[in-house]
Amino acid sequence: MEADAAPSVTPGAVAFILENPSPNTDAGVPEIVLQVVDLKPIGSRFSFMANDGEAKIKTMLPTQFVPEVRSGNFQNLGLIRVLDYTCNTIPNQTEKALILTKFEVVSKALDSEIKSGADKQEEKPAIVLKPKEESPESVVLSKPTNAPPPAPVVLKPKQEVKSASQIVNEQRRNAAPAARLAMTRRVHPLIALNPYQGNWVIKVRVTSKGNLRTYRNARGEGCVFNVELTDEDGTQIQATMFNEAAKKFYPMFELGKVYYISKGSLRIANKQFKTVHNDYEMTLNENAVVEEAEGEIFIPQIQYNFVKIDQLGPYVGGRELVDVIGVVQSVSPTLSVRRKIDNETIPKRDIVVADDSSKTVTISLWNDLATTTGQELLDMVDSAPIIAIKSLKVSDFQGLSLSTVGKSTIVVNPDLPEAEKLRAWYDSEGKGTSMASVGSDMGATRAGGARSMYSDRVFLSHITSDPNLGQDKPVFFSLNAYISLIKPDQTMWYRACKTCNKKVTEAVGSGYWCEGCQKNDAECSLRYIMVIKVSDPTGEAWLSLFNDQAERIVGCSADELDRIRKEEGDDCYLLKLKEATWVPHLFRVSVTQNEYMNEKRQRITVRSEAPVDHAAEAKYMLEEISKLTAC
Repeated sequence: MEADAAPSVTPGAVAFILENPSPNTDAGVPEIVLQVVDLKPIGSRFSFMANDGEAKIKTMLPTQFVPEVRSGNFQNLGLIRVLDYTCNTIPNQTEKALILTKFEVVSKALDSEIKSGADKQEEKPAIVLKPKEESPESVVLSKPTNAPPPAPVVLKPKQEVKSASQIVNEQRRNAAPAARLAMTRRVHPLIALNPYQGNWVIKVRVTSKGNLRTYRNARGEGCVFNVELTDEDGTQIQATMFNEAAKKFYPMFELGKVYYISKGSLRIANKQFKTVHNDYEMTLNENAVVEEAEGEIFIPQIQYNFVKIDQLGPYVGGRELVDVIGVVQSVSPTLSVRRKIDNETIPKRDIVVADDSSKTVTISLWNDLATTTGQELLDMVDSAPIIAIKSLKVSDFQGLSLSTVGKSTIVVNPDLPEAEKLRAWYDSEGKGTSMASVGSDMGATRAGGARSMYSDRVFLSHITSDPNLGQDKPVFFSLNAYISLIKPDQTMWYRACKTCNKKVTEAVGSGYWCEGCQKNDAECSLRYIMVIKVSDPTGEAWLSLFNDQAERIVGCSADELDRIRKEEGDDCYLLKLKEATWVPHLFRVSVTQNEYMNEKRQRITVRSEAPVDHAAEAKYMLEEISKLTAC
C-alpha cells in the first residue's frame, strides 16, 4: 500500500481467511487490511464484523486486546492489519468466526463503512496484496481503478513448500517426538484457544506447579494437581489433572521446563478458583500428549493486570490475586514468624509502596522473597525504586494489606510504560505529596471509580435483620448513625510494639517482648481495640473499632486516655467517653461471619469514619427524594 494512498481495505480478504483458517505464519501472512464494523462488548471481550468492502465475517477480540479498545486506539470503523489469526466454526451454526491473535491498527475511525461499488472504486488507488518480505512467494493482486466491481477475489495458496527441517524430519524417522510435533503441526498461541476448537498444539513453559492433593466427595476419593502454563507471548492458562492423569503427569511436569501439549480440553474458567487471567481453563486427561521440548528455551513475557492501590477494596477476602506496581517508600527488617499449622518459623518482611493515586499499602514478603528481593530493596530504598509484583493476596489485616504467595514474582525497576509514568509522577510531584494508607480508608474505593460514604448507604436494620450477610465474603456498607454507648469497663486497648504495632508480652525481668520483631523493648505503646454501640432510626448495633478510627472518635490516643484514668481519676475518664456519645458519624463498615463457641455471629467492623458534612448530607437526601419522585 503506497504511503500517500488513502487507507482502505484488502478486497477478497474475507474469502482468503475462510479458505485458510489456520495460516502458516512461518511462510508469511499476506497483506490483510480489514475495517472494524459494529464493535460491541461481549462479556469481558469485544466482537465486531470484519469488513473487506465486499464481505464480512464475525470477529472476536480476545481479552488481551481489550485495553486497545479502552484506550481509543482500536475504534469502530477503523482499519486494522491482520498479522496472525485463527478461524473457527461457531457451535450449532454454519458460519465461522475469526479470532485475532496479532494485528496492528492502520487507521482510526473513518467517516463511514467501506462498501464496494463503481462510484467508490474510482476514488481508490490500486491495492496490492503481498506476503511478508521474508516469504519466498509473491502474491500480487491489483485492482483497476476504472472498471466495474470485480467478483470476490479468493487468494489461492500455492502448493505447500516444505521447510528444510520437515524434509530432514521425514528422512530421519528417529527424530524426537517433541521435534516431530513441532515440525509437522502448527503451534497455537494460548490466546487463540477456545473450547470449540479442534486439534491444537501449544508450546508452553511451566511457571507454577501445585502439589499433588487428595480429595473426597460424594463420588468417592481421588487426587488432583494443577500447573500454570505460559507461552512466548506471556499469555497464561491453568491446566488441571485428576486421578490417573494426575499420577501420570505429576512426575513429568517440572517447574521452568518447556513442553509441547496437545489433546487437552478447555472450558470456561471458574472465577471462584481463578488464579490466572484467562477466560478458559484446561483439563488434561490420561490421553493428553505432553512432551518435553528438549533444547527449547524461551523466557515468557510477564503479562500484568495492574490494580491501582486506591481500587483494591473490592478484592478483600476474595480468591482473585492482584498485580500492583508502586514506588517503594519503606522497608522493614526481616522478621521471624511462627506458623500455627506446623509451628515452623518463616521469614517475613513488610514494605510500603505508593502509586499516583496518592495512597500507600503495606505488602508482606514471605520466605525467599523476604530474604533475597526484600534485602535488595532495603539496600536501595533511599533511591525510591519502582517494583512490579504479580499475584498478591488482598486481606483486611490492618484495614487492607497485601501479601505474597508461592507464585508471586517481583521485578525491580521494570522496563514497562507504567513504570516510566510512575517515575515521572514521583519525581515531579509524588515526593512532596502527602500520602495516606489505603488501610485507614478501607472500603473507600471500588473498581471503576471512587466510592464515598454515600454509596451503598443502608440503615442498621438492613444489616442486623439478615444474619447471613457476609457469610461467603465481606460485604461493605455506609451508615449514618449516632454513638449511643462506649462501655467503660471493656478491654479498650492492647500493649503494642512501637515498631510493628503487634501485641507484646511482658518480658522476663523487665521490658516487653515482640514476637514479630523477635526483640525486647523497654517501652511499648497502647493501641485501641474496642466496641461501641451505635443507633439510627431503625435500631442499634455493636461495631468493632480499631486504633485510627477510635482516636478520632474519642479525641485522644489510648496512651493519653490511660494517663487520664490513672492521674485524673475515673470521673475524668468517664467524662471523656461520655463526650464522645450522641455525636453523629458517617461509617464505612464491613460485615463478616465469625464463629464463637461453635456459633456463627455477625461482626460489623468500622473501616473508615468521618464527621457528618451537613451540606453534603442534605444534597444526598435531596437526590434520594428525587429518585422516589421519579418512580
